[in-house]
Order: sequence, then structure tokens, then C-alpha cells
Amino acid sequence: MARPDDRPGQRSLRIVVGLALFGMSQALLVKARLGTDPWTVFTQGLAKVMELTLGQTTVILSLALLLLWVPLRERPGLGTAANALMVGPFVDLGITLIPAPEHWGPRFAFVAVSLSGIAVATGLYVGAGWGPGPRDGLMTGLARHGIPLIAARAGIEMTVLAVGWLLGGSVGVATIIFAVSIGPLVGYALPRLTLPSTPRGDSDHIGTHLSGGPR
Repeated sequence: MARPDDRPGQRSLRIVVGLALFGMSQALLVKARLGTDPWTVFTQGLAKVMELTLGQTTVILSLALLLLWVPLRERPGLGTAANALMVGPFVDLGITLIPAPEHWGPRFAFVAVSLSGIAVATGLYVGAGWGPGPRDGLMTGLARHGIPLIAARAGIEMTVLAVGWLLGGSVGVATIIFAVSIGPLVGYALPRLTLPSTPRGDSDHIGTHLSGGPR
């Protein structure tokens, strides 16, 4: 008999809750107006150019990144598809529902809550073991082709940060806080929320996760 944690329904629930939490946490970071993570800076810039919402641009960018998986021979999972389609709508929902604070204290509190939410969301989503996010898969794919993982991540994130800033994305103190703190936070949450592997090998991708959220 399969243990409860091995049932597909348990993993599906964790993916849905994790991606919803991730999208809402991203919206919280945007609402703080203190800067965002590199990929969101890039997405903000693209959204201005494309005249779309941040969530709509997130979905389009995620699907475009999946096309880059083909030459890298990365294998998407059900969680990968869910990530590409779900995070964006929850970002837009959060931006619509969450009021923007005016004072510095609440704005920094938003950043702290956002980072905690992203870490927990990463543990739930990546820990379900049904495939990495579109951005993580791009970096791990490059790593499989001989580029050191740290170099792949640093190179891509510095590039998208610079391009996003030039396009009008928001860079600020929260961008630095995110870069410094998200790795340790995810490193703490992920092993505590990772489900055991199943006979199908659903957790194949867990070992290749990047500690920057389910991207």
C-alpha cells in the first residue's frame, strides 16, 4: 500500500498550493516597491514593452523558456507545465487584491513575508518532485552541457537583471535582500517539505533544484 505522501493527489495538492503561494508572494514583493528578484525585474520590463500585465508576461515568458529546453534535452514534468500556467495568474490576482503600503516599515515587512512565502512555496512545489520550473530547467540544462551551475545561474540572472532594468523593471534594496537571503531560506525549507521518491522516479529533479524559487 502506498503511503499518503506517495499518492499523486498529495503531490498535486502541494504543487497547486506551492505555485499559488509563490505567485501571491511575488505580488507582495512587487507591492513593497523596493525592487524585486532578477527574473521579475526582467518580466516587469517586458510587460511594459508588451503592454501586458505582469502575470500575462510571466506566462508568455515561461512558455518561451520551455522552447529553449528542446536543444538542451531537458525533460519537463507535470509540475513544469503547472508552473508555466499558474504562477502568472496568481501574480496578477495578488497585485489586484493586495494594497500597496505607504510607510517604510510595512514595505519591508512585505519583503520579509514575501521571501518566507517564496521559500515555503519552493519547498512545496520542488519537493513534490514533478519537474523543475521553466527558469530552473534552463539553468540545469546548461549545467548538463558543461557550464558550471553557479556560473549558469549567475550569468543568466545578471543578464536578465540588467536587461530588465534597462526596460524599466524595478531594482532596489529588495533585489539585494532577495539575492542574499533566498538561498538559505530555500535551503532550510526544501529538505523539510520534500516528499519521498516514488517507484516512477517522480523526484528525479529535486537534486537539481536551484535555491531561487520554483521558476
